[in-house]
Amino acid sequence: MSVEYDVVVVGSGPNGLAAAVTIARAGLSVRVLERNETIGGGARTADLGLRTGIVHDICSAVHPMGVASPFFREFDLASRGVELLEPEVQYAQPVTLDRAGLAYRDIDRTAEGLGADGAAWKALLGPLAEHPDAVIAAALGDKRSITPHMLREFYGMARFGLAALEQGTRLWNRRFTGDVAPALLSGVAAHAIGPMPSFAAAGTALMLGALAHSHGWPIPRGGTGSITDALYRDLVAHGGEVLTGHDVKSRADLPSAQAYLFDTTPRGALEILGTSIPDDLAGDLRKFKYGSAAAKVDFVLSEPVPWKVAEIGRAGTVHIGGTRAELARAEAQIARGKLAEQPVVLLSDPGVVDETRVVDGYRPLWTYAHVPAGSPVDATEAIARQIERFAPGFRDTIVASHSTPASQMAEHNINYIGGDIAGGAATLWQMFARPTARINPYSLGVPGAYLCSSSTPPGPGVHGLSGKFAAQRVLKEVFHEPVPYVGV
Repeated sequence: MSVEYDVVVVGSGPNGLAAAVTIARAGLSVRVLERNETIGGGARTADLGLRTGIVHDICSAVHPMGVASPFFREFDLASRGVELLEPEVQYAQPVTLDRAGLAYRDIDRTAEGLGADGAAWKALLGPLAEHPDAVIAAALGDKRSITPHMLREFYGMARFGLAALEQGTRLWNRRFTGDVAPALLSGVAAHAIGPMPSFAAAGTALMLGALAHSHGWPIPRGGTGSITDALYRDLVAHGGEVLTGHDVKSRADLPSAQAYLFDTTPRGALEILGTSIPDDLAGDLRKFKYGSAAAKVDFVLSEPVPWKVAEIGRAGTVHIGGTRAELARAEAQIARGKLAEQPVVLLSDPGVVDETRVVDGYRPLWTYAHVPAGSPVDATEAIARQIERFAPGFRDTIVASHSTPASQMAEHNINYIGGDIAGGAATLWQMFARPTARINPYSLGVPGAYLCSSSTPPGPGVHGLSGKFAAQRVLKEVFHEPVPYVGV
């Protein structure tokens, strides 16, 4: 019996599209199936109807991993019309009403603002920023494969590991004397949405912190959806197809193909493939743990956030939560399943660098609060209260808002189980055993079936590498196509 397609991809998030592009560029026929009416998964920009002309990034908004990713470097976003805009301040951390940490691309300028801890900051992040390829290999590589690139970067990767050993344990305050520098680093660590200190949080902080000083934390002009649009155009140009509004619930919903790539969680793949997956692997996939959650609130403001420390207003990303101790306490509370009294909040005002996002003086504001998994609580008040701590008068700038509790996050992206936007808990075990400890983490144990989501290496983020790595295995193992080495 003939097959309809060489490869079918389930899910059109960044990894699903990266996998589809990789397959299509190899000259094979590929169809992407998407349950929603719009593509992009966690990389979408949409009009939420809050104010005419104002669009909002549905999940991801700022892209340090996108600009550093070997997949996107090879894909060359700039040549495809994606303009990545870099703010003057990469990210900021208000610590008290009158004090804040500011991270610039220039590490010397950053260190100067950190006073007595400036030298410690440079000693920690400077070597990593000077050798970003080592950081990328350590954090964004396929952790089950040893590549020539990893061997070349072994020394830098070792330094990364030693730094993570320090910042991931109770030694994390050893090098700092004040409270601004550790808070600035901990705000980045909070992207892991997990307890601090921990190796997962430390690895996140060191990777993203180093990238701020090497590649920057850019914001795409017009919104994150421009990255998705570029991937879609390339896929279609190479003969690929995308079908939206097609919910795949079982194998009966799949057209015939030689191979299938699932940009889903392990749970999603289990539901679709059912008993086709061998019992031992199915058991391992069921043990995969999902993490704490994000509750999203999109605002429309009549003016920029009125930060008491005015320089914060030049940052593309702001981490809100106060001191390192306050951040750690809040993350510990949600890890225990409790709402934090003062939750960690992530904030981005794209209008800081992208004038097209400001319409008639009104601007979108992107925010998340960290909450327990599955929380049904509307985070609007908690987020507004946290911002107001450091920007008195913020409430007066709010024109409209749209709340998505953690319990509803999966309605617009089925992979966000309970509001877990990372596709799985960021634990030490799941940094390496993602989603299982098997040599081939992408294989679903069914001939031609592979997982390619952020539940596989290298994990969460808009980098496309999970899709790339899985697609490379499909080309090699199913179609016996030579796969060129492409970075990590």
